[in-house]
This record gives sequence, structure tokens and C-alpha cells, in this order.
Amino acid sequence: MSSLQVVVMGVSATGKSTVGRRLADELGWTFVEGDDLHPRSNVAKMESGDALTDADRAPWLDEINRVAREHSADGRSSVITCSALKRSYRDRLTDGVDAMFFVHLHADYAVLEPRMEQREKHFMPTGLLRSQFDTLELLGDDEDGTVVDVAPGAAEVVGDALDAVRARLGA
Repeated sequence: MSSLQVVVMGVSATGKSTVGRRLADELGWTFVEGDDLHPRSNVAKMESGDALTDADRAPWLDEINRVAREHSADGRSSVITCSALKRSYRDRLTDGVDAMFFVHLHADYAVLEPRMEQREKHFMPTGLLRSQFDTLELLGDDEDGTVVDVAPGAAEVVGDALDAVRARLGA
């Protein structure tokens, strides 16, 4: 395998950005913050407390897929953050990418809600967390990925994610 695109996924407040950056640093890979690829209209909609629709997410998912395909074609491995809540979104992300592995950061609503309430400088209001849980479709048995519990501290979560990616690389 020449490259692997790792998507760190999950609902808001699971630590996708923190884990993704640290994972990319540990592996020496490119890091892509998926939130930076949202069209401004999506950010404005979420800031106003409105959940995104599938139509809203389509151009964002296509842009993440474009970046992943570019990295794959260049033989470059990367870590990309994206909520990737539905199977159809993940299918869209993997289209045309040689190898993609999902690291689903997961915890119960009761764990994440207080974390989300403490965040500063983020466009996603706490009120949208429930809609993300309602939308979330867990990884299917036929999807290339793993689930990592984010209830422990960040160091343990990063370690578990790193172990999973290294196991995938060795497969």
C-alpha cells in the first residue's frame, strides 16, 4: 500500500481535531482540518443553531474527498477530520481513494455535552449535539475502521487511535 487516508470521525466534542493533529504528528503525515473545508454558508448555518442537511454537506464532503484523492494519487498519507456521521457520507469520502481508514471517536451524550459546553471559539452550538447523535450511523462491519472510546484522557485516546492505525498498516 502506498498511502492511507485516515478519517478521524465522530460527533462534535469527541476531540477530532486534537486527536487528528496528534495522530498526524506521531505518524509524520499531513493533517487536514475538515472544518476548514466547510463552505462559509455551512458555518453560518451552524452558528445560527441550524443543523446541516445532506444537501448542505454535499459540497463539503466532495471537497474532503477531493483532498483525499489528491493525497492518495500523490502517494501521501494523511489524517483528515470529518464528522462522517452517515454511511452515505463515508461512501462519498472513499470514492476514488485507494485506501481510507475511519477512526470513529465515540462517547455517550452525557460525556460529550459538558465538554461541548466548555468549548470556546467553535461554531457548533451545544444544541446541535443531539441532532448529530440522531444522524450518526455506526461503522458497518464491512467498513474499514475502528471505534475508539474518548471518555479516557487525550493521551490514551491518541494511543488507542495510533495502535489501530498501525495495526491497519500492518494488515
